[in-house]
Amino acid sequence: MCGIFGIDGQADAANLTYLGLYALQHRGQESAGIVSFDGERMHAERGMGQVSDIFGERVLGRLPGGHAIGHTRYSTAGSSVRFNAQPIVVKTSMGPLAVVHNGNLVNATEIRQRLEAEGAIFQTTSDTEVILHLVARNPRASIVESLMVALGQVRGAYSLLFLTEQGVIAARDPNGFRPLLLGRFQGQPCFSSESCAFDLLDIEAVRELAPGEVAAVIDGELRSFHLPAASPSSRCAFEMVYFARPDSRIFDQSVSQARLGMGARLAREAPAAADMVVPVPDSGLFAAMGYARESGLPLEFGLIRNHYVGRTFIQPRQSIRHFGVRVKLNPIRELIAGRRVVLIDDSIVRGTTSPKIVKMVRDAGAAEVHVRIACPPTRSPCHYGIDMPTREELIASRLEVDEIRREIGADSLAYLSLDGMLECLAGDRESYCTACWSGEYRVEVSEADRRQRELFPIVTESEN
Repeated sequence: MCGIFGIDGQADAANLTYLGLYALQHRGQESAGIVSFDGERMHAERGMGQVSDIFGERVLGRLPGGHAIGHTRYSTAGSSVRFNAQPIVVKTSMGPLAVVHNGNLVNATEIRQRLEAEGAIFQTTSDTEVILHLVARNPRASIVESLMVALGQVRGAYSLLFLTEQGVIAARDPNGFRPLLLGRFQGQPCFSSESCAFDLLDIEAVRELAPGEVAAVIDGELRSFHLPAASPSSRCAFEMVYFARPDSRIFDQSVSQARLGMGARLAREAPAAADMVVPVPDSGLFAAMGYARESGLPLEFGLIRNHYVGRTFIQPRQSIRHFGVRVKLNPIRELIAGRRVVLIDDSIVRGTTSPKIVKMVRDAGAAEVHVRIACPPTRSPCHYGIDMPTREELIASRLEVDEIRREIGADSLAYLSLDGMLECLAGDRESYCTACWSGEYRVEVSEADRRQRELFPIVTESEN
């Protein structure tokens, strides 16, 4: 649950990276950072908060150079504190090295314990730092060779950008869990978690990095290397359901078109006798459009979102989640009163926000509230980079659908089937990870890492 962006060979690389991160702000709101290289040394700026809070003209002025990478973070491993903000910058025998990471390693704790026993000292609690230690401990003739050795020892989800004295290096895990795109700007390569950042900067989107691909700028040219292939490919389906911006194109598919298809399929699988379709903004919008078109019911914007409030799903504290629902949405009584409403949302995770939204719609005078969810019931936590709570906190792992309906106060509740969702996604359905719905994990989590997550849940700076 992070956004990464990097660009090579541009005089104002840090400014372009800042704008790229601005487009990727939805992928993380806890911290952000940029590191640049000016041919002699690296310059890094990091802070807690959103991109616009951290990077003003003065701060960007401290980031000279023609190469830069940046990161906007939501923690899935390591506490939400300043020292875990990325990029992480270190000195190695092969020169300075910086890294940004989107994903989650599933054997990082196991490796960290081994390295600490051998005398290694860690500066953060982030799993990303493990990769840097492995690179530093395996010097080779080139930094790419050293990196390939290090990545051969880690498991899990990672889309990575490294900044070296030679330029930017991008790497995607062999399963391809998280997206990572290659673009070209004024003849030079750049990388982004999503295509929406390319759109903002008028960058040509070239292609998605292949699973296991390592792309490096060497002597001004982009060269590709490949880690051993993993089977099966495991693109994160939840990116398409919720996390990616609808105007992005990832996994060779338009996110908005996929969500329209999910909504239409949901209307066929779970029709409702109702008067109108109301999306839960903003993530439920395109699914609601698809549902309305397929069902023939009018689409009404009966809930208005305050866009100056962060997305409740990625707020790090439960207390903020509760507060966020109350300030984020407001119903339009004149549209809702006396009518039967189909309320469309992308997902139900904990089940803490849905009762408040249903009550809000009822309080606005709705005659009936029929909730439709554009993905299957979320029953299992994610270990690959999406912040999912423990299994016990997931409402669908504890309750059956009708019990959830009563819990949230709806007249009816239905979810999109797993088969129906997969049919809306481009490519081979077996190439998608569906662990959060099916419980079928593609890459085994080490026992040490599993215990670490159970014993030390993610905490925020204010809770320390």
